[in-house]
Amino acid sequence: MKIQYLVLGFLSLQCFAGPLFAQAYPNRPIKVVVPYTPGGSVDNTCRLITEQLQKQLGQSVVVENKPGASGMIGSVEVMRAPADGYTLLCHASSQVYMPMVVKKKTYDAEKDFTSIAQIGYVPLAVVTYPKFDANNFKDFVALVKKSPGKYTWATSGLGTASHLSEEMLNRGLKLDMEIITYKGAVPQLTDVMGGHVSAAISPLPGVTSFIKSGHLKVLAFTSDKRMAAYPNVATVAESGLPGFEMNSWYGLWGPANLPKDIVSKLADQVAIALKNKTVRDRMNELEFEPATINTAQFEKLVKDETVRIGTIAREANISID
Repeated sequence: MKIQYLVLGFLSLQCFAGPLFAQAYPNRPIKVVVPYTPGGSVDNTCRLITEQLQKQLGQSVVVENKPGASGMIGSVEVMRAPADGYTLLCHASSQVYMPMVVKKKTYDAEKDFTSIAQIGYVPLAVVTYPKFDANNFKDFVALVKKSPGKYTWATSGLGTASHLSEEMLNRGLKLDMEIITYKGAVPQLTDVMGGHVSAAISPLPGVTSFIKSGHLKVLAFTSDKRMAAYPNVATVAESGLPGFEMNSWYGLWGPANLPKDIVSKLADQVAIALKNKTVRDRMNELEFEPATINTAQFEKLVKDETVRIGTIAREANISID
């Protein structure tokens, strides 16, 4: 009889183990890998969200910057981590773009990761240093075409929205501009501000303060319409390349096969964080649009972007060794 009770007790524990463990998550610190240097758009946005998640979860949420290989070093670290919800990736859309443009595929953005939640999206700004001899994108293009090979782009990393935008403008407008690669937005923009590189395309969260302080001059935006905060600055589409649009979006991922209950809890917590007044006010300051989609819609976005960017990369012959 005692043996029967023990067996029944064991079976009961097995039945309820999943829910009990799910309720306990998280019961230790969560590491969120940001695959770029501190201070850039991705880092700033991720820290804003992780600080709020820490308050909501009542558990430490620690950001670790792992820059290198245009974000792939950090992504691969998370890919190889246990699928237990304690190692996550906070990344930009280049998480999806990189496998589309590298010759040696390091990971599959769909198969090797679990899409948890989109954080939001933002247009990119075409910026240059204050004394550059053009005050709008049309004049910039005319100047570049007069002196082929003289002007240069800076990008925060290969395969990023910044890099792809610059490649697309070079090809679409027939600009002869070398693209110089940096390990993140901070060194990228620092060299532009210093006039060492002619221009850059970078997401607004990382350039807003520099534009407002006068350290960078904005020439255009990559959105489909003008920004309300900059009504006199035209879009790239208005300035010579009709139909052009490229936004940088941000999301939270885990390793492949992350348990659904953990995904659901994290997605719900991100959604709550995005409704927090402090978070929303800060995002508004950065011209950042918070996400309103669920996990299934985020998964679809990843699939759709994989197809879209893959097509663009093939047609433009964008390939990275």
